[in-house]
Amino acid sequence: MIKYLCGYFTSSFLKKRIKNIESFMRYPIEIQNQLIHQLIFYARDTEFGKKYGFRDIKKYQQFDERIPLCKYSDLKSIIKRIRKGEKNILWPGSVKWFAKSSGTTNARSKYIPVTSFSMNECHYKAGKDLLSIYIHNHPKTKIFFGKAVRLGGSHKLYKNYNTFYGDLSSILIKNMPFWADYICIPGKEIALMSEWEKKLENIIIKTVNKDVRIMLGVCSWILILLNKFLKKFNKKKINEIWPNIEVIFHGGVSLTPYIHQYENLFEKSINYYNVYSASEGFFAVQDKKNVEDLLLLLNHGIFYEFISVKDINEPNPKILSLDKVELNKNYALVISTNAGLWRYIVGDTIRFTNLSPYRISISGRTSHYINSFGEELIIENAEKALNVACIKTDSIIHEYTAGPIYINKKNSGAHEWIIEFKKHPKNLVDFRDILDKELKFLNSDYDTKRYKDIVLGPPIIYVARNGLFYDWLKKHKKLGGQNKIPRLSNDRKYIDSILKMERI
Repeated sequence: MIKYLCGYFTSSFLKKRIKNIESFMRYPIEIQNQLIHQLIFYARDTEFGKKYGFRDIKKYQQFDERIPLCKYSDLKSIIKRIRKGEKNILWPGSVKWFAKSSGTTNARSKYIPVTSFSMNECHYKAGKDLLSIYIHNHPKTKIFFGKAVRLGGSHKLYKNYNTFYGDLSSILIKNMPFWADYICIPGKEIALMSEWEKKLENIIIKTVNKDVRIMLGVCSWILILLNKFLKKFNKKKINEIWPNIEVIFHGGVSLTPYIHQYENLFEKSINYYNVYSASEGFFAVQDKKNVEDLLLLLNHGIFYEFISVKDINEPNPKILSLDKVELNKNYALVISTNAGLWRYIVGDTIRFTNLSPYRISISGRTSHYINSFGEELIIENAEKALNVACIKTDSIIHEYTAGPIYINKKNSGAHEWIIEFKKHPKNLVDFRDILDKELKFLNSDYDTKRYKDIVLGPPIIYVARNGLFYDWLKKHKKLGGQNKIPRLSNDRKYIDSILKMERI
């Protein structure tokens, strides 16, 4: 009885939030203008606010003229001070939590401040709105009458400064409001375990007999967990374990390379809802059934600006406000947030698919692409082309990464793809040719560079052994949480590191 009452009241509460969502969809520019003034007002007496005269800023134009763009490297020394307990630097008061960026190599990690403001007015608020949208799209849903399985990371104390760092997911789980914590399993003790493989085993034990209806996490890691379930209990379909499972809320990596594997796990179709959440903030959610683009969240403590990808490496790139963006152009995302990030270049690239309301698709990373020969290949191109190649060759990809093979005296350049197949194509040459053809179709720069193989030859595909990418992540202590495989790289750092593992 208690679970049905809780489910009813939770559902009723969340249904009311749809009006808030409709408001920023209807008045996007007004909401964003109001938001930037609120952020400036809150931070007017911080060290950063005093330096740039926040008390005198009355218009966006003044903000645009005074506040410089920044990357993490510009904030590193400032954030170190905040981590040691200094107050009123970028945002009022002290900051207790820092989201450690997942990264994909041994490069130094970033520590992104997470304030109580950003937790409540960004991440949790966005989570409530995502559920509100889901209820609106599925009015007969009964997801709140069961449980949600969450996959998260872990956190640690930073020396003796009483500040903590870890995966964003672990921070949100640790501070989760009671209504959300009630429906989530396993408990925090297991959810925040640092040893990933032991965590999976504990999750399996604690959730196998529960009425699970929701899963939340990075889709690649959810897939690993589901496959472990089937193997441990000798089942063919997840519905044999959780008959009422209804939806997977996923983010971090694209579902596209994994969708065929997911479809094979369930005996009846379930819903998949994508979210665009990062250490820096919760940016967008899928607001329509079976549609890939995402609704940009405009009233969640983040003020958005954009730089054309073509200008991103210019010393003084042109910065665009939301009302100046155009459809189907790639932009680097710039944010100012209620965690004290000001005109911060996130590193993601997005493309607007709709301007009323503002909807986006994630096209890649400013650092994850291949442009060694002027081909400007982005993740969006790669995943669409791979998906077509899989469909046409009846194959399934488990993981992949790609990088350049450089031009030398004897050979033109090429792209080398390391692919771990769940289901191998019958003819690898056919797979390669379809991939190549689709990349030409999707990317005119790639097509030009492939002309007669003069600059860029056909793709070279290396078929990885089963478990190679998992072993690589394990070796680099990147299992679980928000960690992910680097999809594209403009150098051979990842490629060579992974191939070295293959030869061991």
